[in-house]
Formats: sequence, C-alpha cells, structure tokens
Amino acid sequence: MTQQPIIVWSEIPVSDMQKSMAFYETVFGYDMKLDASGPNRIAILGNAMDTVGGHLYPGKPAETGQGPTLHLAVPGALEDAAERCAAAGGTVLSKPVAIPPGRYVYAQDPDGNSLGLFEPATA
Repeated sequence: MTQQPIIVWSEIPVSDMQKSMAFYETVFGYDMKLDASGPNRIAILGNAMDTVGGHLYPGKPAETGQGPTLHLAVPGALEDAAERCAAAGGTVLSKPVAIPPGRYVYAQDPDGNSLGLFEPATA
C-alpha cells in the first residue's frame, strides 16, 4: 500500500477575505498573499503551494458548530496562540487538551469556522 497524506488540501470559506487573512496571519504567523490565478481569489495558508496545505476562499461558512475542524500548528506556546486568537477576533472554546502528539484548544475564526490550535509535543 502506498503511503500518502490523508489530507491533501483544505479550504476555509470566509466572508471577508482581508479580515480573515489578518486573523490567520496574526494567530498562525502566516505570510499570506491574495492569489487571483484561478476561478476564485484565494489566500494560501502559509503561502506555500508545494506542500500539503490549504487556503481561504470567498464563501459561506458552515453554521456555527457545524462542519469539519481543521487543526493547524501554531508557532510558539499554545497559550500565546490562544491569546492571539481572541485578540484577533476569534473565540477560544476550550482549555488545552493533551494528546500524545501535543496539545490543542478548540477555537473559531471570526466567521465561526471550527479550528484546533495545535502545539506539537517537544521531543
């Protein structure tokens, strides 16, 4: 059996592209640029097209609490990322949850998209 990534791409629908780009840049440290090369304007998460990843696109987010949860790695400490999330207009929904690969909190972006802010365990 061939080993492949389970997730090959993700798309996050947002109602205000500029506001959402600012949120994801602030919380995750991404350097995002608007890309108009396809049928929709998109902003690549992390600005890397050569890796497994995803993007923001103009769309209608799922009802709050509905839809998938994307767990995205945060730079630095989880608590700092949770503070950045709240300060940037997101909502932190849980206390840190520890699992063998690291820790995460559940959160929502300003559109109500479900996120996991993930801090990998240190080796």
